[in-house]
Amino acid sequence: MKYLPFRPLFDFKPFGWDEEEWPEYKMTDGLNVFEEDGKVTVEAAVPGVDPKNVKVTYEDGVLRVAARIEENKNEKKAGRVVHQWSKVASFDYTTYLPRPIDTKTIDAKVKDGVLTMTAKIAEEAKPKEIEVKVG
Repeated sequence: MKYLPFRPLFDFKPFGWDEEEWPEYKMTDGLNVFEEDGKVTVEAAVPGVDPKNVKVTYEDGVLRVAARIEENKNEKKAGRVVHQWSKVASFDYTTYLPRPIDTKTIDAKVKDGVLTMTAKIAEEAKPKEIEVKVG
């Protein structure tokens, strides 16, 4: 038996709303990768994570940023728990970098909940002018 994806029978639009008036929703994955001034820069959102709990690895052109926080709090009165609070969050980003980088120049810092990793573009990946000879 072949299943078809669900499709509504009609498009719901509230009475009196023009399609252009609908709010625009944008989803981002929390990762920015860009290249400028001979460097590759990666920004990854890791809000609330202690820099000691952020792990950055680079292998064969692939960058991985992983972070995890786990917090537990208990409030006790007369030996009984009256309030318990737990928070668990993890971030795991994996991306190909636009060009090979010099691994000796990798620098990663966390500030205001954003990891910023920069590295110089590898010499062999930079454009080179090739001399054209007469055959």
